Amino acid sequence: MSAPKLNIVPFVSVDHMMKLVLAVGIERFVTELADYIEDDFRRWELFDKTPRVASHSHDGVIELMPTSDGKLYGFKYVNGHPKNTRAGLQTVTAFGVLADVGSGYPMLLTEMTILTALRTAAMSAVAAKYLAPQGARTMALIGNGAQAEFQAVAFKAIVGIDRLRLYDVDSSASRKCAKNLAGMGFDIVICASGQEAVEGADIITTVTADKQYATILTDNMVGPGVHINAIGGDCPGKTELHRDILLRSDIFVEFPPQTRIEGEIQQLAADHPVTELWQVIAGHAPGRSGERQITLFDSVGFAIEDFSALRYVRDKLRDTGLYEELDLLADPDEPRDLFGMLLRAEAAQAKAVVG
Repeated sequence: MSAPKLNIVPFVSVDHMMKLVLAVGIERFVTELADYIEDDFRRWELFDKTPRVASHSHDGVIELMPTSDGKLYGFKYVNGHPKNTRAGLQTVTAFGVLADVGSGYPMLLTEMTILTALRTAAMSAVAAKYLAPQGARTMALIGNGAQAEFQAVAFKAIVGIDRLRLYDVDSSASRKCAKNLAGMGFDIVICASGQEAVEGADIITTVTADKQYATILTDNMVGPGVHINAIGGDCPGKTELHRDILLRSDIFVEFPPQTRIEGEIQQLAADHPVTELWQVIAGHAPGRSGERQITLFDSVGFAIEDFSALRYVRDKLRDTGLYEELDLLADPDEPRDLFGMLLRAEAAQAKAVVG
């Protein structure tokens, strides 16, 4: 990507994001993105960290997710509206910005609906890399909506999963998922219940959308030695796992102050012990330590993961050119003469009319 004028900001549209992902290759894209996430988690202590700023309503939530490593600043705007599917709309949509801390100027504006699905899948697989049982090949995927295929591809590329057991309360979602993943190297079974789906699974991924306290997994469904990737619970009052499962599990989280508000552990006491995943990745804390251990990644999504995704996309643009130049910032000849810039534009318009 050539260095643009500072007032021109690279913009990645949905069309360009799809072309970028396909040009790189979906598995390679998610694998390289996972590497960026791991790199940033290893320098976790450098980042500004705050729970996302959320505006909740009866219908859903709108959130801002900001962070900075001192050199770059990134944020994501994202919503979560489970009822949207009934109106033919996406449950989650997003866009993001990456900016230079030194000048405050944005360096990238990009769609993040597709990118969030990819980064969420990459994050799940990174966690499983450290927490799943050795040699895991079979994953139960409960909830087969917009996120499901991305999770499957990431777990195949990074963890080695090649057997999927699908379940959704809407069987058409499972059929859609199986169709989309056909020919990608999976042995796929569509199951009639969550209980059937978890039978023989090394990893259980729950990714449902209902905005409520739900019990997608009951205690009797979870045997020793499995890894649970719980990504559907991501706001206050929205969970997927029975509390007793949490009490039997070693729990790993992104940022505890956020997860205790939004994650599965909102069901537990505020001082219930958890391990921050960055500590495992950086080698400061153990991940999986025994064959019968139940590990739980209580994932709600954190701003540093989006920061990693923004960094990755910006780096990819240099080689692909898959962006538009957006005239986003006012750039007067004299920085203090913004009003004069407006007057000159007025004069130019008048001249054009006369001409």
